[in-house]
Amino acid sequence: MTHLPRDPHANEQPDHHAHGHPHHHDHPHRHGFTGVIAEIFAPHSHDAADSVDSALESSRAGIRAVKISLVVLGVTALAQAGVVAVSGSIALAADTIHNFSDALTAVPLWIAFAMGTRRATRRYTYGFGRVEDLAGLFVVAMIALSVIIAGYEAIGRLMNPRPIEHVGWVALAGLVGFIGNEWVALYRIRVGRRIGSAALVADGLHARTDGFTSLAVLLSAAGAAVGIPLADPIIGLLITVAILAVLRTAVRNVFRRLLDGVDPALVETAEKTLAERPGVLAVRSVRMRWIGHRLHADAELDVDPNLRLTEAHTIAHDAEHELTHAVPKLASALIHAYPAHDDHEHPISTHP
Repeated sequence: MTHLPRDPHANEQPDHHAHGHPHHHDHPHRHGFTGVIAEIFAPHSHDAADSVDSALESSRAGIRAVKISLVVLGVTALAQAGVVAVSGSIALAADTIHNFSDALTAVPLWIAFAMGTRRATRRYTYGFGRVEDLAGLFVVAMIALSVIIAGYEAIGRLMNPRPIEHVGWVALAGLVGFIGNEWVALYRIRVGRRIGSAALVADGLHARTDGFTSLAVLLSAAGAAVGIPLADPIIGLLITVAILAVLRTAVRNVFRRLLDGVDPALVETAEKTLAERPGVLAVRSVRMRWIGHRLHADAELDVDPNLRLTEAHTIAHDAEHELTHAVPKLASALIHAYPAHDDHEHPISTHP
């Protein structure tokens, strides 16, 4: 059995084939009002979209997104603190402190992006991209905590209704909090999709849960203003359900990464690309995994058993080169070439 690894010099620069060529992939998109609502609670996956090819560039984009969103959330918290100072509301003060502390959950993700740029070592041979997935777990835990707190507060207010004081100021603080958090949510989710970071998308969803909490404050104040005392706990329960939907999406995205799940369309693209390469008789297998926000692939090919070693190596190397252009965010690929008559596995696709 002939085992031909890819070009040994490729390990020095994992992205040396990534020349920034545009890749086009078609995805079904949601339309209409229901589509907009669905997109809020379960953002459409764009794993196959490609805008940032360099691992270092994408890590920098992630850090920049965290920095900018922290500034926006800081300004939001300061604006809410100003409302608290004018109104003297203790409840508003507690909500402002909660929003400020939640904003700091982006710090572990910042650290993860920074660590992801470090070189691989003899112990951590794949680098430190997995730290990003661990940060995603932390974000999921914070969203789960938000669900518990929101549900507890809503049930408590339902059993023991409390009047809302400073209704106008409460409404203003809720509006400020919602606008700030939702802007950050949209920004983080957009950048997270662009660079392929499930953890950053999850952190965007976390900001969205804080926005929902602020929205509940705004709607509760509106209910109190029109004389509906039960509006506060009822809206709180509805917001709890909404956060549960967001939690489900975040858990799905983060745990798929931890279990090495990839978009099947990426695997199909890789299989098709490899099968169409000259000299490739069949594609035995293709495996992919995310490490942080970069993809890594391992493929086995059938080639003509009569080829010389250097010819088979050239086929494997060219196949790797083509794969880095066809599959977005692919940082490295290990291509194995086997003589076609060595049937240790059934090929999954053949050359047309």
